[in-house]
Amino acid sequence: MNNEQLQTKILIVEDDEIIMSGLTYALEKDGYVVACAADVSEARTAIATSSFDLAILDMNLPDGTGFDVRKLFQESSSNTAIIFLTVVDDEGNVVRAFDEGADDYITKPFRLRELLARIKRTLLAHKAVKENNGLGSVSRGQVSANKTLRLGEVEIDTLAAKVFIGGAALELTALEYRLLLMFALNKGQVLSRSQILDGIFDAAGSYVEDNTLTVYIKRLREKLGDAANIETVRGLGYRAH
Repeated sequence: MNNEQLQTKILIVEDDEIIMSGLTYALEKDGYVVACAADVSEARTAIATSSFDLAILDMNLPDGTGFDVRKLFQESSSNTAIIFLTVVDDEGNVVRAFDEGADDYITKPFRLRELLARIKRTLLAHKAVKENNGLGSVSRGQVSANKTLRLGEVEIDTLAAKVFIGGAALELTALEYRLLLMFALNKGQVLSRSQILDGIFDAAGSYVEDNTLTVYIKRLREKLGDAANIETVRGLGYRAH
């Protein structure tokens, strides 16, 4: 436990009292400040009266969904990290969650130690985004030497952390941006999945499930369209050009 953890506030939105109490106990034992809400209405009150570094959201709530709570954070212009913790594991919900800016998606039942590690990783990743203008753990030295990067027809303004295709701005989530940046900095090179996870998350990237990276790459490919090619190299990883 450190002073930073003591100042870190986490909101749990969960209608299962057993899960809520267990998570609260574990997080407070680790030194986090925890608030709880059992539904969207209670979450709305909590968000309106306090700020949070991270929120753990159940998908199915008595008066709505985790997406409704995610929207409340967006409307409040909050920079809160979001982790969905839910029994809903269909691909559509997973893709939608990441497309709307979720930082992680964990299905129940879950292993508590792994969840705690992924919470820590998510908080560290968000801290890196704030400190490095959205670049995550990608080397600032690499970026500073390349004010503008190109990947295919994609142009990346690293100082403004903005992406353009044919002069039109492309909206990416912070993690999609870091993923694109890593491909651009290693254009034409084959990157293994572990290299990518280490680069866009942090040293704790091993806690990220493979399907998480697969979803991010899928969404990035869809947003880039034909402007850049992210190629799957079977048995090795990915190569972009």
